[in-house]
Amino acid sequence: MAENHYENPPLTISKIGIIGAGVSGIAAAKQLYHHNPVVFEASDSIGGVWRTCAYNSTKLQSARKDYEFSDFPWPNRDDPSFPTHVEIVDYLESYAKHFDVLKFVKFNSKVMELRFVGQQGTTELGGNGGAFGSPLPGHPVWQIAVQTNGSQNLQWYAFEFVVVCIGKYGDIPKIPSFPHNKGPEMFQGEVLHSIDYCKLDKDAASQLLKGKKVAVIGYKKSAIDLAVECAEANQGPEGQPCTMVVRTLHWTVPHYSVWGLPFFLFYSTRASQFLHEKPNQSFLRTMLCYLLSPLRRGVSKFIESYLLWKLPLQKYGLKPDHPFEEDYASCQMAIMPENFFTEANKGNIVFKRSSNWWFWKEGIEFDDNTKMKADVVILATGYDGKKKLKTILPDPFRSLIEYHPSGIMPLYRGTIHPLIPNMAFVGYIESVANLHTSELRSMWLARYVDEKFKLPSAENMLEQIYKEMEVSRRITRFYKRHCISTFSINHGDEICEEMGWNSWRKRSWFAEAFSPYGSQDYRLKN
Repeated sequence: MAENHYENPPLTISKIGIIGAGVSGIAAAKQLYHHNPVVFEASDSIGGVWRTCAYNSTKLQSARKDYEFSDFPWPNRDDPSFPTHVEIVDYLESYAKHFDVLKFVKFNSKVMELRFVGQQGTTELGGNGGAFGSPLPGHPVWQIAVQTNGSQNLQWYAFEFVVVCIGKYGDIPKIPSFPHNKGPEMFQGEVLHSIDYCKLDKDAASQLLKGKKVAVIGYKKSAIDLAVECAEANQGPEGQPCTMVVRTLHWTVPHYSVWGLPFFLFYSTRASQFLHEKPNQSFLRTMLCYLLSPLRRGVSKFIESYLLWKLPLQKYGLKPDHPFEEDYASCQMAIMPENFFTEANKGNIVFKRSSNWWFWKEGIEFDDNTKMKADVVILATGYDGKKKLKTILPDPFRSLIEYHPSGIMPLYRGTIHPLIPNMAFVGYIESVANLHTSELRSMWLARYVDEKFKLPSAENMLEQIYKEMEVSRRITRFYKRHCISTFSINHGDEICEEMGWNSWRKRSWFAEAFSPYGSQDYRLKN
């Protein structure tokens, strides 16, 4: 964390500061437009991970109409193809220009440090119930140190309210730990993280991979895309196979159709989510969930049967041991690229299951005492979003990021930490469509900032958060991802009710029961 040598640094004072100009930051800036927020973006453009952490082949995993702002439809929203990362950045830039949000953004402005200058007592439980005061108290509560264009001098700003939108992905890679003398330093080849690979242009990426023995560590979406790019760079007799080192298997789907039925029927309607437990449900609803649990498991088995028929998962030892619904409930379902198994069938992608591995001089050694030679090892092992937050947050708030024993950051409505005053976090809760999730929470946040409603006490907010966490824990072993996909409509209902909106957004009861919910539903007049 950057050190500041001024006791009372010169300040630029504004009402609201937003950190990050990715999807969540732009959504928040648009909803808080009337407060003239100041948006700090470390890079030279908006787009967040879509610009900085995308491969050349990266595409959205859903249709355009499922990834759009409620008041800004895609111009070609009925195009069935998945948009590329370039198209997504273009869409975000068009949105920002259309709503004149870019004027708020300070580019090449990296936030180095935050200081809390409000009353410390507001973070404590007990007494007044830990309730926050006004979100805009009329005086600065947070100070932010910003480094502009790589300058060594820090510019200080002061705000009444801060919205953190730097997300869980990008910036800080999650690197595996290794036994002594068995780390990357022992390896004679090249080791890089997927975040480093993202920075390569198409020619440089091809040059890195072509004719090389490449090991990709991981089996989530970024690892799968990387393996395909590696296979495509190694066509022909000179090509080398890419080895995917897989520790935990996850279900993948080829497209959004199961035995001829649209995928949304199984998880994205009120009727389908009625099968799943939700927070704050009545005793009768709990009993119904229990009685309907065989049907819920049947839906998961029905989807698994299609995936095992459509994809050669058993042939390559890629069938997960856990039910499909556990991956869906933890937002880990990935769309498989069309040519992934085509390349595997040609021998250009091979698989190695291993719980533990480490480096040796010429490659990788596994816990079954086998070794593989490698020229390049790429770690598609994810990012450390919590460390990114802890880098800029001061004590005691740094320790509150993992306030819950599970290590999940407790966020009321996916936005407000009950023990951190005058601050919101947008983009830290996951669902099937994260853009929609961020926009709806930004709408809620803007109304909270405008004092259209009051927050519950800190105790009551924490109780609500823990109920959501317990639901997730009972549904999936991967609950620490804080995903709300199986009760996303209920989550939206509670947000609407808190804002004073009608929670049922459709035009008919049939549509309410059997059509999927999306961003366009929240554009309706209230």
